[in-house]
Amino acid sequence: MRRDVKLLLSREKNPFFDHAEAEYFLALCDGVVVGRIAGISNRLHNETHEDRVGFFGFFETSDDPAVAEALLNAAENWVRTKGHDILRGPVSFSTNDECGLLIEGFDTPPTLMMPHNPPYYLALLERAGFTKAKDLLVYEGGGKGAYKPVPERLTRGTELITKRLGVTLRPLNLKDFDAEVERIKELYNACWEKNWGFVPMTEREIDHLATQFKPVVEPTLVPFVEKDGKVIAFALALTDLNVVFRKNRSGRMFPVVLKLLWALKRHTINRSRVLLLGVHPDYRNKGLDAVLYHWMWTKAAEIGIYWGEAGWILEDNPAINAGLIKMGFVEYKKYRILDRAIR
Repeated sequence: MRRDVKLLLSREKNPFFDHAEAEYFLALCDGVVVGRIAGISNRLHNETHEDRVGFFGFFETSDDPAVAEALLNAAENWVRTKGHDILRGPVSFSTNDECGLLIEGFDTPPTLMMPHNPPYYLALLERAGFTKAKDLLVYEGGGKGAYKPVPERLTRGTELITKRLGVTLRPLNLKDFDAEVERIKELYNACWEKNWGFVPMTEREIDHLATQFKPVVEPTLVPFVEKDGKVIAFALALTDLNVVFRKNRSGRMFPVVLKLLWALKRHTINRSRVLLLGVHPDYRNKGLDAVLYHWMWTKAAEIGIYWGEAGWILEDNPAINAGLIKMGFVEYKKYRILDRAIR
């Protein structure tokens, strides 16, 4: 929605700007816009990783090396003034938002909050001197258009793990939404703190995101794992709203919002995306990720969702990648984040 993009870019309303700055650039040729880019300086990222990386994001360009180089140079020149020595991207604005350049999987449409770009972008960036920093892997699971049973080994494993650890699962309680968000806050930054590129979300950022998700969240697709009354793991999957959004070329609210509300009420969207899955460090490598996937797979099927995307996952996260494959997921897309030394 145009309204959502306007909010995202607003330096006054987006809490990302509590700890960051950005400048926006357009490329014009004979008065026609042929590209765009943002230069981004994220103080919280640099403090977390003790580096001086600046970012570029919201990158769109015509298939013209001159246009791409002009855009990238504009972002580079701006982040240089902020004291950075590496330009990294595309990241719009951080790894908590849309990030990565699609390099494999162009034949399938993007799910909610995942970028999609033409194949020529990679060649333009490499020609401009960018090299691979990290690849992000994306998986698909379930059936396309029809129910695919949960793998038997996943069902058996879930039963054993829940019994052995003495844990219980429950869905998000919308009537206690504010308290549920507080429980997620306690877990979120602890779950991802050591990941490459991770930037902790502030309380205001989590509150902001929760406010956006609340009208469209399906409670059964947000499971919590509890032990002795305390949440130790959670996952967040959303119905793939892009099924409705991609038909709305204007980006305006009406009539697409009415179609969206109807689709959510009638459960006519049969795709989903698993955005987050986090386990408290004290309970990692005990199989709780499989327990959460089993819950989402079965509960999604009950409301007519038969296909799901899981990701992105860092390429050098062997535990999660191997676990997804064992559960029957298949890698079907790959994104890349690239670096260039600031000259």
